[in-house]
Amino acid sequence: MEEEGIRIWARMEPFMLGALQVAPSSKLGIHYLRKMAIYVRTRDGCFPVLSWPMWRHIACGKLQLPEDLAWLYFETFDLLVGHSPEQRLEWAESFSLCSSKSELDQQRNKLSVDTLQFLLFLYIQQLNRVSLRSSSIVEEWPSHRTRSPSPSPSERECKTSSQNKNWDDQAHLSFVNGHLAEILELLVEPCHLSSAGQAQRDCQISLEAVRSLSLLLEGSGSQGTAVQPVYRLLKGPLQTESGYCTKSHSFPLHKLLLCLQQNLCLNPFGITACLHSGKKLAWAQQVEGAMKRAKIARNTHTAPPGSKIVLMSQVLKQTLAKTSDKLTGTNIKIHRCAESFIYLLSPLRSVIVDKCTDCTIVLGPVETTVHLHSCQNVTVVCVAGRVVFGASSLCTAFLLTPTRPLLLPGNRDIAFGPFHTFYPSLEDHMASVGLAVVPNVWDQAMVLGTEGLVNVTHSNTSLESGCYRLIPPADFHTLVVPFEIEGDTCEIPGGLPPLYQEAVEEKKKRIQNWQKTVTETRLNREQRRQFQGLVEMKFHEWLLETGHRQELDSLIPPLFATMKTPCQETNSLKVNGNNVVINGQTKEQPTVAY
Repeated sequence: MEEEGIRIWARMEPFMLGALQVAPSSKLGIHYLRKMAIYVRTRDGCFPVLSWPMWRHIACGKLQLPEDLAWLYFETFDLLVGHSPEQRLEWAESFSLCSSKSELDQQRNKLSVDTLQFLLFLYIQQLNRVSLRSSSIVEEWPSHRTRSPSPSPSERECKTSSQNKNWDDQAHLSFVNGHLAEILELLVEPCHLSSAGQAQRDCQISLEAVRSLSLLLEGSGSQGTAVQPVYRLLKGPLQTESGYCTKSHSFPLHKLLLCLQQNLCLNPFGITACLHSGKKLAWAQQVEGAMKRAKIARNTHTAPPGSKIVLMSQVLKQTLAKTSDKLTGTNIKIHRCAESFIYLLSPLRSVIVDKCTDCTIVLGPVETTVHLHSCQNVTVVCVAGRVVFGASSLCTAFLLTPTRPLLLPGNRDIAFGPFHTFYPSLEDHMASVGLAVVPNVWDQAMVLGTEGLVNVTHSNTSLESGCYRLIPPADFHTLVVPFEIEGDTCEIPGGLPPLYQEAVEEKKKRIQNWQKTVTETRLNREQRRQFQGLVEMKFHEWLLETGHRQELDSLIPPLFATMKTPCQETNSLKVNGNNVVINGQTKEQPTVAY
């Protein structure tokens, strides 16, 4: 190495949030991407930015991909790259005004992405491919009659269910190191390519093309210095080693490849480093001994934006709640938690819920993706850029999202309902990450099959579709966040869909009618006391029989468990003593009104 301490590593977010956790279509193999790299460089309207109409033409006309799958890749990349909250809110307003598919298409036609970065994004979809060698096909473009052999659906589903490469920084490093030559080939201009589309050894890569590597790679000059895009290191402290020519503003391919390989290292801000040296995040211990196995760590004190991580693992039979600047903009991983209730009420970058069971998770607005993987009986409540389920069962999501929920292979009995809660600072948090109340397509899930095809199903008229269903209005309840926080939000953003709002109003009327009936009985003082005692006894019996007593008790810190105050302090939040939240619905301490 030319200068001691220079490090280059694979960025976490493109792999964690951008690579779909499913074996990709063979049509996104290196052969076809090489053809696409040549095509976009030689066609008008494709370079240096690629518009949605041109990508649709390539994906559907050349690669034979379904249009919805083409849009999924385009939309996922756009969600991943940096846009200001103001831009996202403007786009949301434009899309919300569309009243027909033609108007929606007109808005989509205005969108474009960086061409070379999008090529790299498509290439890293191969992260979860079982074997890259199986994609070597010789025709110019795929055709309807061309089908490469593939494992059976059950085999691919099992492999997909067991993979966690998206969140494994060791796998990111291995992937980049093993496929760096092909990655660089995609950046070479067509005049430097052979007839087979492969780069010539003595060819040059322009500085502008190398800039696109910033999607995948970053680094630092020495330990403790600021993180920089990789091209700045290559034309700066690594200039001699990378072969950068200041006259032509280009790099020799072979020297650039060797330089990158020699300086690659494990991400110092990745999950592995956070586990080994992360700082413990402070939480109030509410049940004696319950947090002994829990592991909660963060790297937010050292990591740059986009690499901030909070890891929560093995939280058992606990209620954890926090709103804090330490959570803002972080990537959260909730791992192997069970029988717990988790409230993270801050604007977040992404959330991964992995191998959790019997949990309820209430989140602040999530800028990019909420991904549930290998979970069972988990309820998640969130406003998010996208929600993804993979290899999960008996899970429920109450959503406000501008993109269609994505169901990867291996799911069973997933239920969707409209976002049904609020907390006082929610709307401010939504604005800070660029999420609006419209468009909201929580009920239009997209099913990505094992063969890489998208089954498009709009569930506006049907409550069930394949592996997912919509919660019937009769079974729907709103949720009250049981903490006091400063802010102005006093209702569910955007309100509830009409059918669900009617169901909620009907339940309120039944409660009011019951209270009126009790009032009109004209019981004397002793009879009222006896009746109140009976109602409370039956309520507590129900809590014990259903197991909800743990949820209620865990909201009260041990030091205050015997104090009867309207609000009790816990985890920087205040518990509202008038309501409890049980199984996603509001329960009031039973009282008799007269």
